[in-house]
Amino acid sequence: MQEKPTSFSIKNWSQDDQPREKLLYKGKAALSDAELVAILIGSGNKEESAVDLCKRILASVDNNLNALGKLSIKQLMAFKGIGEAKAITIVAALELGRRRRGEEALQQKKIASSASVFELMQPMLGELQHEEFWIIYLNNANKVIQKNQLSKGGITGTLVDVRLVLKQALEVGATSLVLVHNHPSGTLKPSEADKQLTQKLKHASESLDIKVLDHLIVTEKAYFSFADENLL
Repeated sequence: MQEKPTSFSIKNWSQDDQPREKLLYKGKAALSDAELVAILIGSGNKEESAVDLCKRILASVDNNLNALGKLSIKQLMAFKGIGEAKAITIVAALELGRRRRGEEALQQKKIASSASVFELMQPMLGELQHEEFWIIYLNNANKVIQKNQLSKGGITGTLVDVRLVLKQALEVGATSLVLVHNHPSGTLKPSEADKQLTQKLKHASESLDIKVLDHLIVTEKAYFSFADENLL
């Protein structure tokens, strides 16, 4: 007699092995990364449970959630048992986590050091595959008034509208600025264009008694500060 195929749906697991019940009764901190992702996808495939499938997916990115967040829908769908809907759910959940981190950093508001600028901007810029340049407008207590994207895709002097930067600074009542851009390549060495742009904005701002406090180059895990390196 042929055995009935085993169902690996979460609802058919023993209670001790059900991630949803584990979260409910033991709290979210009790779950592994694989168990949390398993809740998102709900079921695995014929050969493995949702948790085992998620363990395999995480192992493919060295169990790094940041790396998991970079996988495309197509890359996730390469795993047996992950269809388009499940892939979209994983991508959406990790994007929410990334945005939450950014909002938590923004709530700190006060910029006290280059490290606090990195904490504020890394969630927005650290994982991008293209270059973006941002201006952080601060009041006289070094609290963030506003963050504006200045350019996207690259940095050259021709892409910088200094008048627009200063007009915005005056409109929001900023007394100082912090410049921030990312290097998708991962290098922390400032280019000549980076240095020229820094000086261009610094000198223009000084005429209105607005200070450029720092310029950060941000990568996924580290940063370079012009102020810390005495380049301002």
